[in-house]
Amino acid sequence: MSNNGNGKEPILSIRGLKKTYMQGRIPVHALDGVNLDVKKGELISIVGPSGSGKSTLLSMIGLLDRPTEGSVFIEGKEITDAKESEAPRIRREKIGFVFQHFNLLHTLTALENVDIAMRFSGVSRSKRKIRAFELLSSIGLGDRVNHRPSELSGGQQQRVAIARAMANNPAIILADEPTGAVDTKTREVIVSVLKELSRKGQTIIVVTHDMAVAEQTDRIITMRDGRIESDTGVDMK
Repeated sequence: MSNNGNGKEPILSIRGLKKTYMQGRIPVHALDGVNLDVKKGELISIVGPSGSGKSTLLSMIGLLDRPTEGSVFIEGKEITDAKESEAPRIRREKIGFVFQHFNLLHTLTALENVDIAMRFSGVSRSKRKIRAFELLSSIGLGDRVNHRPSELSGGQQQRVAIARAMANNPAIILADEPTGAVDTKTREVIVSVLKELSRKGQTIIVVTHDMAVAEQTDRIITMRDGRIESDTGVDMK
């Protein structure tokens, strides 16, 4: 069950978040006053119809876009007021990204794809290789570290992407449709990996259209018309 009542300070806090786009002269409210707290170690899913604001919210948390109004705090520090020059460092140190289509570099091995995430964080080459190997081994890919993406299944590629997201010990992993490009059996493997990471204390936010995935998370955040419609705990963990 969710950790959302354990009295600890949230690792992520969102307050009054709004994002308005203009379609010609017509304002479109992609986010319309979102408030949300997430505790360390929670695995939460964000669901809702297309255009509900799910991906926009993920972009705001990941500093890929800026809100029109409101604030996002990670580990108690506001990130929405960060300078453009600071944003890459915050993303690198605080946020891990997992995408639907993996976004791996196809000329690099699995080990190199994880290693590259640490190259701008001041980690020595030897320590990068050790950590990359440990991360891949921890999710069942210790025997695939020297394989390139074309030599891996879709599920294996997504696990490499998850290892890469974990490389810099992020506060939060943001996963945008992480099971959208794999079959049902592989989906269960990926969800199992995410649940195990959550049990070990990693905070993970998953945007998904797949309720079979959402129902295995600690909380389901349902969005509609740029607002949170419901926030439901799921006793499935």
